[in-house]
Amino acid sequence: MNEFQRHTLRTDQNVETGSKGLRLPLLGLFGEVGSLLSALKKKQRDVEAYVGYEDAILEEFGDVLWYFANIAMRASLDLSVLAQRVFRDITDWDEVQTYEFATFQDLQHKRELDGPVSMEAFESGLIRLAGKVGRLLDDVSQERVKDNRDALSSHLVDILRAILEAAQNADVDLGETVTRNIAKTLSRWPAKRAYGSPFDLGFDKDEQLPRRMKMEFEEKRQGTRLFVIQKCNGVIVGDRLTDNKVEQDDYRFHDVFHLAYAAILGWSPVMRALFKVKRKSRADFDENQDGARAILIEEGVSTWVFNHALRLNLFSGINRLDYSILKAVHELVKGYEVDARPLWQWETAILEGFKVFRELKRVRTGVVVANLNRRTIEFRPRQ
Repeated sequence: MNEFQRHTLRTDQNVETGSKGLRLPLLGLFGEVGSLLSALKKKQRDVEAYVGYEDAILEEFGDVLWYFANIAMRASLDLSVLAQRVFRDITDWDEVQTYEFATFQDLQHKRELDGPVSMEAFESGLIRLAGKVGRLLDDVSQERVKDNRDALSSHLVDILRAILEAAQNADVDLGETVTRNIAKTLSRWPAKRAYGSPFDLGFDKDEQLPRRMKMEFEEKRQGTRLFVIQKCNGVIVGDRLTDNKVEQDDYRFHDVFHLAYAAILGWSPVMRALFKVKRKSRADFDENQDGARAILIEEGVSTWVFNHALRLNLFSGINRLDYSILKAVHELVKGYEVDARPLWQWETAILEGFKVFRELKRVRTGVVVANLNRRTIEFRPRQ
């Protein structure tokens, strides 16, 4: 448990310290408890139609524990000590035994419920948990715990009791939940960033994405119709692209996204098809990783992210994407080789691609260079 606390500090993006630094994780804790209630509501409403319930519950419990552990860490309160007090009262509150509860499994084994628990009991437990977090938020807003760590400790013990009860009622293994949460947060905020080898490493050069792709983009007009052509070494690559939409939004420049995926992720079935470098020596790769469905998946990712970006000024001035976007993209590519790429790498690919897209949108023509060895994509004005 204490190691998990230290992990939350390493992956924490909150720069505030002291009592001010508690406000953001407290809001996060309250929000994640609300997400747990929302997942439960969907299960009760949609029953069998809500197939992602178990995964959603595990993920939300993991986020609850992350924020809870982070609050305790910021207050210099060890989770292992708070855990001992879950089972104590006023008479033995200050008795601390070294690592009586070292892991979340130890904590759950101490408090096992008899028999199955109903959905109603889980709901009641979550509502109690939300109430306890709400009371802590109220005390923080009224500055009642600003200079009173004991008061905060008491609140956290009460909340931990409620978390434990809710987890037991939902038959959730907190150890597994924490393991998943660590993998999730490190995928977004790793201690060290490693891009990973290209997926076609080891294949013949004729079946590898070019390690440096220099693509010219030029917008042309035919009557009232605007379209974009792309050239590599003076040769037109692919079809003429239009927006394919009544309301023009410049999506005709969207191949820069595929170039960004190739450069940053080392993956782009679309670019493989355009450059005719499908991995035909391996039938499984040719059919599953480089085939028509993989191409459609990549086009789907590009379109879905673009539609989201339109509402956010094409991500101008944004250097961090909302987790929900990255999670949705990961869901879309599940089962394909690029599923191995972490969230931060997807974030980099998307933001770098839109940086180039905005330049093309502004000047309407230019050169885009994607370098798979350097993991970069850049825009150059046409000479």
